[in-house]
Amino acid sequence: MLNFIKRKLEKQKQKNTFQEYGFEIRDFKIDHIGDIQYAQWQHPFEKPKEFTYDHVLFYKKLCKEGDLIVDIGAHTGDTTVPMALAVGKDGLVLGIEPNKYVYTVLEKNAELNKEKTNIIAECFAATSEDGEFTFNYSDASFCNGGFLSQIENSAHKHNYELEVKGKNLQNYLKKNHSDRLENCSLIKIDAEGYDKEILKTIPEILNNFHPALMVECYKKLIQSERDELFDVLDDYGYDLFHLDDFEAKSELKQIHKSNMNDEKHFEILGLHRSKLDEYNFDFK
Repeated sequence: MLNFIKRKLEKQKQKNTFQEYGFEIRDFKIDHIGDIQYAQWQHPFEKPKEFTYDHVLFYKKLCKEGDLIVDIGAHTGDTTVPMALAVGKDGLVLGIEPNKYVYTVLEKNAELNKEKTNIIAECFAATSEDGEFTFNYSDASFCNGGFLSQIENSAHKHNYELEVKGKNLQNYLKKNHSDRLENCSLIKIDAEGYDKEILKTIPEILNNFHPALMVECYKKLIQSERDELFDVLDDYGYDLFHLDDFEAKSELKQIHKSNMNDEKHFEILGLHRSKLDEYNFDFK
């Protein structure tokens, strides 16, 4: 019991005390790919990351070599790196992360594995307008958080504020990567409930190029917000499917609007109806 109390007090101290954490370079061997390196953030609340060929193969089922992927809320790059391995050195993954403390780790991961990947790390939030915004985080060292003032549920317990730079994503992409937009095959959004608002800011990208979408139904969203997330994707022409993990699988279970409250928190794969025949999945 005494050790339990000590651990709890130590965790509370870590939560309430700011510290800027570094990273440790770790080595992985992935089947069919070979050796890769990954910068693991040393924040005590950050879980160790693992990489397998199934992670890479999942993205290969959605993309081809040479494609563009946009990873919004890239964090340290644990999805960015397998995405980049999937599209190869001739492709491009944009890892976008607004948190300046975790961005330094993402930036390092963009520098690693250059012979196999092409990653550009950017430090900004995807917002409707360019400007400065206040994000909320769950601890004083800013491990996990987002634009939580924009969701209805104020009981999110993310009480630590961080000022971040925001940019309109569609304008950024058209200005900086217009030559690759035709090959934009996937956009992933992990924005702690702000996903649907980001989707509203990229209508030209979604309507013209129909990339696959990975979004989340955040645990703090109320029913009306869940329904709106479904409607936004549906209006863009997307069918929704349940994602249990980011590993290769052949069967996808469709999500209907009536399912949006079945689980507290879940991941969604959106596939445009015009492109369903192009994906190697069994739909049910």
